[in-house]
Amino acid sequence: MAAQPQPKALTRKPLLLNKVEGSQEVVNMAAIVPKEDGVISVSEDRTVRVWLKRDSGQYWPSIYHAMPSPCSCMSFNPETRRLSIGLDNGTISEFILSEDYNKMTLVKSYQAHQSRVMMILFVLEMEWVLSTGQDKNFTWHCSESGQRLGGYRTSAGACGLQFDVETRHVFVGDHSGQVTILKLEQESCSLVTTFKGHTGGVTALCWDPIQRVLFSGSSDHSIIMWDIGGRKGTAIELQGHNDKVQSLSYAHHTRQLISCGADGGIVVWNMDVERQETPEWLDSDSCQKCDQPFFWNFKQMWDSKKIGLRQHHCRKCGKAVCGKCSSKRSSIPLMGFEFEVRVCDSCHESITDEERAPTATFHDSKHNIVHVHFDATRGWLLTSGTDKVIKLWDMTPVVS
Repeated sequence: MAAQPQPKALTRKPLLLNKVEGSQEVVNMAAIVPKEDGVISVSEDRTVRVWLKRDSGQYWPSIYHAMPSPCSCMSFNPETRRLSIGLDNGTISEFILSEDYNKMTLVKSYQAHQSRVMMILFVLEMEWVLSTGQDKNFTWHCSESGQRLGGYRTSAGACGLQFDVETRHVFVGDHSGQVTILKLEQESCSLVTTFKGHTGGVTALCWDPIQRVLFSGSSDHSIIMWDIGGRKGTAIELQGHNDKVQSLSYAHHTRQLISCGADGGIVVWNMDVERQETPEWLDSDSCQKCDQPFFWNFKQMWDSKKIGLRQHHCRKCGKAVCGKCSSKRSSIPLMGFEFEVRVCDSCHESITDEERAPTATFHDSKHNIVHVHFDATRGWLLTSGTDKVIKLWDMTPVVS
């Protein structure tokens, strides 16, 4: 499918506050230090760095620590100042940072995976460390003893990992495009369900425990909102990127989803609107508007002495239509289509200007974003990219 045009950015934009530069390789993950003008980053160059803002206004490392293997991911808990770092060799190392963020002390390391650690979550309430790896395994360990409590074999390497403390459900999104829900006990787990709606691998997950909604981003450029709570089974698509979605964050207080991707786009979605499910695409051997046969319908082509046409689908009603009966394009924001998509002519006439009003804002970050972290208390967004640069944004003009 040809790339869809990017929607025009609205007037409200994030404000670039600062750039943090100095890493020799890709910054795989970074986080804003709460209540401090600081950033923690882990990089493919094997370094863990804590950057503090100096009087000059620039960020300089107060900690520069070299690990034995490239750093693939991290999880930081501000309450305990516990920093869990996943490595390319499958190890998870845990450190405690000093109160002034000038020193990090190794607590323990354990071999959690046979290959690259893809994602880590530290759950303070359970004293668990959850992780996924390229070895197709989800594991969880006791953060106090370092003991392995259990594991589950996934269908592919997993980049998405979220946990619901209340129900002890863990959500694992993998490269096959599947999301697996597991129920964790102290030393065992059980499969709750799996669901698949993406045509590409799941690259990021984000969980809203209040509305009980799970967001999944994918290499197929789309995001799906899964309603795990109220209307079980509802899945809403969000289409606003031209390349793979690589990271998601959620602003609970305003019900806004922030998505970032390889296209450099920062998209802020208003989830406080009544969105509509996209329809199932209907099967037909002929256009469901003009009854012209499609090119594989040899019998009708022979009987009517007509050349078969190529099949398309209207994104609004899902009907199978020919090109002549779907000559128009329209955005359908409430269905998640922020850019123009194919619709049949009759649906195009029925869509009002009010229904075409955008429900998301767009901004070009000017770098391929691999990870995003949002600090809701200050309205700051951190993005790290393949260009080895960390950017800090003031999102208050947008997320408000």
